[in-house]
Amino acid sequence: MELEINRLDHYGVVAGVIKDLKIIEQVDSLLGTHEQSEISHGEAIAGMILNGLGFTDRPISLTPQFFENKPLDLLFRPGVCAEHFNRFKLSRTLDATHLYGSDALFATLAASVCRQEKVDCRFGCEDTSSFSVTGEHLPDEDLQAVTITHGYSKDHRPDLKQVVLELMVSQDGGIPLLMKCWSGNSDDNTIFQHRSKELVKAWKDLDDPRYLIMDSKGYNKKNAVNLKSLNFITRVPETNKPAKTTIQEALNQDSWETWDEKRKYTCFEVEHYGIKQRWIVVFSDTALNRAETTVKKATAKEQVKIEKALYHLQANRFTTEKDAQSALEKQCKSWKYHQVTTIEIEKHKKYLAKGRPAEDSPFEFEYQIKFQFEKNEQQIEQIIREKACFIVGSNLPQLELSDLEVLQAYQGQDYVEKGFGFLKSSLCFASSFFLEKASRIEGLIMVMTLSLLIYTIAQRRLRKALKQLDETIPNQIKQPIQRPTMRWVFQILEGINHVVIRDGKQVKIMLEGLNDLRRKILSLLGNSVARIYQITPHFQEACAEK
Repeated sequence: MELEINRLDHYGVVAGVIKDLKIIEQVDSLLGTHEQSEISHGEAIAGMILNGLGFTDRPISLTPQFFENKPLDLLFRPGVCAEHFNRFKLSRTLDATHLYGSDALFATLAASVCRQEKVDCRFGCEDTSSFSVTGEHLPDEDLQAVTITHGYSKDHRPDLKQVVLELMVSQDGGIPLLMKCWSGNSDDNTIFQHRSKELVKAWKDLDDPRYLIMDSKGYNKKNAVNLKSLNFITRVPETNKPAKTTIQEALNQDSWETWDEKRKYTCFEVEHYGIKQRWIVVFSDTALNRAETTVKKATAKEQVKIEKALYHLQANRFTTEKDAQSALEKQCKSWKYHQVTTIEIEKHKKYLAKGRPAEDSPFEFEYQIKFQFEKNEQQIEQIIREKACFIVGSNLPQLELSDLEVLQAYQGQDYVEKGFGFLKSSLCFASSFFLEKASRIEGLIMVMTLSLLIYTIAQRRLRKALKQLDETIPNQIKQPIQRPTMRWVFQILEGINHVVIRDGKQVKIMLEGLNDLRRKILSLLGNSVARIYQITPHFQEACAEK
């Protein structure tokens, strides 16, 4: 009798969602297939996604090792072996991905997934982040490949070369809608301007309205021509002079509406960059506390600087009182948090001849300035209150979205930040770029983003089903929740094994490790997942009935 035990854990969830969404078939139809290949490009990409969502921190080059103890017949199809996912095959798939166009391939797959899952794509949250890479990179023959180079590092690693990823996600589940790799020295202003211009064309003939949500880098004079033709919700830079004036006006009027217990807002109708829009000024208690800490540190730092300048200034002698006053005024111009309280100018004789002066020795007067200073409490309070405010701008009419709905939509920008957090997790397979070719790094980042797509779809399915059925699962401290993360669900599913018992010609297949909680979770994640784990998707059916 032979006993074969393979780890299934949460990998069946990932494989099942990939099968439901027909990712493999779509990739193969777009990239093509080769009769002599043991696995197709679609299966290779699915294998990289499984590796990436394995949370093992295993480099992609070790994918064959990753699959050694997995039930590949169940996750893929009969005949697929671990050695098929070798470095050569994966590299060729990444080459094919780049040749087709990584961003174009992802956009096609994401659009198909959103149609199948009925994802609300009206609100698109746009942002960028940098990914650091190590080692030397060979130049690509394809001039369309991104440039791996130094640039502004959002990872605070200016010593490393990098590539920039642009990402847009939906507010319905944080599903990635589009991605694009940019050279490491690309700036946000250029990227947002390019995306806005592309969206003007892409959204022009859509039946449902679409809304672009960005941070302040997308709001500038150059991009205004594109923003005029889009429905936008964006942060307005506080460095903008009209924005400063608007914040001061909001604080002076002190006429606020409640957002929640920690935030309040007020709205102004303005015309800026030739666009009629609303500027909603938000005052946040959390930002106020943060501003108090920041200003306190800045005040102390400025005080040290003034004391040093005071020592040198008071040691100087000036030819006129006016020169002494001018020197002090020059020093004061840079002060933000302090002010002069008293000024005293002392007159000193300076004899022009050497030696002991006589009564008639010629002389001239020199002037020494002395002063005292203190904190400008009124100014400090004003600066703190201004720093506690920010502006959300939108060209949407009130009848379409109220002020509060605009703010809630802007708050959804958090989804794209969570997406970058997922992609940069130390447990994500693509956190280490071993590839030498920039085009393959570009393809690998597309696979990373596709992994995020599968992860967020699975998470959205589970949360939606739990809500519709009014069901919960326990969290880490045994409290019932309806919005679990898939990371926690994957942990719950650890310990499920696929067991094959061979006794002569008889073969018995069974799953070991399933319990009521695991069955409940798995029954909510789709038909393919249920088939892999040999359970009935009765919760899914009940959900459909409701």
